[in-house]
Amino acid sequence: MAMVAGPRATPDIERLGFRHAPDATLVLADRVILQASLMVETVFGWPPRELEGQSIRLLYPGETDYEVIGARARKAMQDRAVYTDERFMRRKDGQVVWMEGRGRALDPDDPQRLAIWTYRPLEAQRGAASLLTAAEKRVARYLVNGFTSKEIALALDCSPRTVEVHRANMIRKMQVRNSFELVSRLLVAGDPA
Repeated sequence: MAMVAGPRATPDIERLGFRHAPDATLVLADRVILQASLMVETVFGWPPRELEGQSIRLLYPGETDYEVIGARARKAMQDRAVYTDERFMRRKDGQVVWMEGRGRALDPDDPQRLAIWTYRPLEAQRGAASLLTAAEKRVARYLVNGFTSKEIALALDCSPRTVEVHRANMIRKMQVRNSFELVSRLLVAGDPA
């Protein structure tokens, strides 16, 4: 049996730890990806080298959630060392996935200047999305991307009426008044407030 050398035997142990971390890990500067771990490809479908130098906006379903989640995280990271939430994120293939995001700012006075973020897909969705059936979650993924009922029906190979029934059920379950509030609630489902 081979013996593993101690940490001092590997001069780049920190880089090795980052590259092979069990969660998708990103180093961001002003919301631009400086470095991405190898698990990023498994979680998001992007090889790390293709994401490095890109805006993190690429991994969000839409501009609104990019702005809303960014503002919420920036504010929270000024008050506490680690920020955690649940949100929809977008894979390279366009699939929207419910994930846990955890971030740590290296400068609490300017949390977006330099931060470390990890992402983990949530198999058993918690929070507001846990109220939804599998079919409703499929519809929700398209809703957060701004698809109409007809477009969703076409993508899911069902009738627009079926989509409308799922949307109405989600509105009732999430206790919101309309589709706009539904999408907003889905996007901020991880917000503790």
